[in-house]
Amino acid sequence: MTNVQGSALSEAVTHANIPTLLMVAVQLGGDLTLLDRYRLTRPRGLSDHDTGGLEPHQQRELRELALRVIEEWRAGKPVAIPRPDSALLVRMLSAAMGEPVPDEYAEMIASSLGLEPVMDLRPTSEEASPRSRVIVIGGGVSGVCAAVALEAKGYEYVVIEKSDRVGGVWNDNNYPGVGVDTPSHLYSYSFVDYDWKSYFSPGADIREYLDHVVDTFGIRHRFAFNTEVLSAEYSDDDQSWTVSFVRPDGSRDAMVADAVISAVGIFNPPKLPDLPGKDDFEGPSFHSELWPDGLDVTGKRVGIVGNGATAMQIVPAIADRVEHLTIFQRSQHWIVPFEKLHQRVPDAVRLLLREVPLYHAWYRARLGWVFNDKTYPALIKDPSWPYPGRSLNEINEGYRRSFIRYITDELGDRTDLLPVVVPPYPPFGKRLLLDNGWYRTLTRPDVTLVTDRINKVLATGVEAAGTAYDLDVVVYATGFDVLHFLSTYEVVGREGRRLAEEWDDNARAYLGTTVPGYPNFFVLYGPNTQPGHGGSIVFTIECQVNYVLQILERMAESEAGAVECRPDVAEAYNERVDATHANLVWTHPGMETYYRNSAGRVAVNYPYRNVDFFQVTRLVNPDDYIWEARRD
Repeated sequence: MTNVQGSALSEAVTHANIPTLLMVAVQLGGDLTLLDRYRLTRPRGLSDHDTGGLEPHQQRELRELALRVIEEWRAGKPVAIPRPDSALLVRMLSAAMGEPVPDEYAEMIASSLGLEPVMDLRPTSEEASPRSRVIVIGGGVSGVCAAVALEAKGYEYVVIEKSDRVGGVWNDNNYPGVGVDTPSHLYSYSFVDYDWKSYFSPGADIREYLDHVVDTFGIRHRFAFNTEVLSAEYSDDDQSWTVSFVRPDGSRDAMVADAVISAVGIFNPPKLPDLPGKDDFEGPSFHSELWPDGLDVTGKRVGIVGNGATAMQIVPAIADRVEHLTIFQRSQHWIVPFEKLHQRVPDAVRLLLREVPLYHAWYRARLGWVFNDKTYPALIKDPSWPYPGRSLNEINEGYRRSFIRYITDELGDRTDLLPVVVPPYPPFGKRLLLDNGWYRTLTRPDVTLVTDRINKVLATGVEAAGTAYDLDVVVYATGFDVLHFLSTYEVVGREGRRLAEEWDDNARAYLGTTVPGYPNFFVLYGPNTQPGHGGSIVFTIECQVNYVLQILERMAESEAGAVECRPDVAEAYNERVDATHANLVWTHPGMETYYRNSAGRVAVNYPYRNVDFFQVTRLVNPDDYIWEARRD
């Protein structure tokens, strides 16, 4: 605890989020009557709801009370309720949100507060059985998370990363406006606090954060940078994996390990549209991931092919600099407001987040509820709903009406844009995007939205529906080949089985993590793990790493040389996944989405709630696996 002046702390409390501050006051001071005295209202949409809906005099009263208990705690008074029980945790979060939170979320709330960590990072005793040798492929968010856990447990391991630093997708993408659309305090590991500068961080800040984590845990020497993996092949004879790679000097080499953790993610490689004449364009043309260093678009006529999450970030970021912006839209997206998308965290609030761990913990817990499972009921198809084309149920229809009101307000007198920007399909059918000025940018006189299909690319621009649009720069914001999981290197399992051939665009895994026929091989951010309705993939990854480490620990304890998921268990799990998806928004016929493969199967999104994934990955069921004795 640092020596912070009382005036600075008072200033911080003045700017604090009221619902979070109430939780801090209750837990530090122990007065449960505060939960009834200050009745907070339910936040609208994704708002932080900083006032909690309280009258100004109530806000002042609560801030004064919270400041007093915080100062007492800093002076040495112990936390009144250091470990709230399950019932109290649910009661507190319900009060903070102004709405009921189900009892089953108690353990997940506890993990948000650090009471029951998602990952067990306690060191393994020296008397433990010999640990496996592990190779982690990929040094992004997943790879760093795995490395922290492996280090804590005393494994011999290496992380192979093709870039020159940690970061993964945040290294690969450096286009203007690149950033995270999950709140920074949620898009972060639960096991390390961080002084975030922005509520939604730009890509550079995410890279800085990952560097901070690596250095905090002293694991940078575990990374082999500028090294590209070519293949991973399993040997049944010695129950090991041989990982082949290209070293920084271009030479080929290989390493042998007992287990492999694949942490390459899904947002690679980039996907380019198959357009006639694409190579004929005379100016700069490139996928957004390959934005050239030093490219100046000032005074240029720029064309953006695509209007998804990447385009939404690029367009407002460059609109003020270009001569003219032409956006080629393939389909509409639901785009929603969030008040803090471009806001920096005030210095006073950063101080409170740093100096009062309970404030940081409860702020994160609230974000978890707002961005995670709160919207899940809106995803479920109601067979009796009379308007199945545009929405799924009454809740989903409510979201639709709210979103349309927002779009209408943002477009103002440009009502001509409404028919071409309002999606015809239900909300949440595609990835929900947070508005960063997109609609207002569309109303500018120097911006043109083209909804006709592109016919071809010309030497001087792009042609759509017979109209030529003269351009100086063409940017393909067309996403990634997410359906071909693990397509950047070859994986060979038992009896020469090739994962790419077995999966094609229909990847399946048990809990998105293990695949029958590929022993001791684990996939992070695997098939059907993306929390499509909301939440942080970082949380999902932590759950997976916790699960994988349990398997590795059990292998050591039981002296198993190989472990793989039972085929019948994996098959039954994926049948349940598909059956659940059949009743959710992502199988709605009204839109195309990268979530679905060529046969219409949803291969990317997790069909259940975040709390469900948290619960099923807490403990490994040994009966789900085949445990093969170690062969010396």
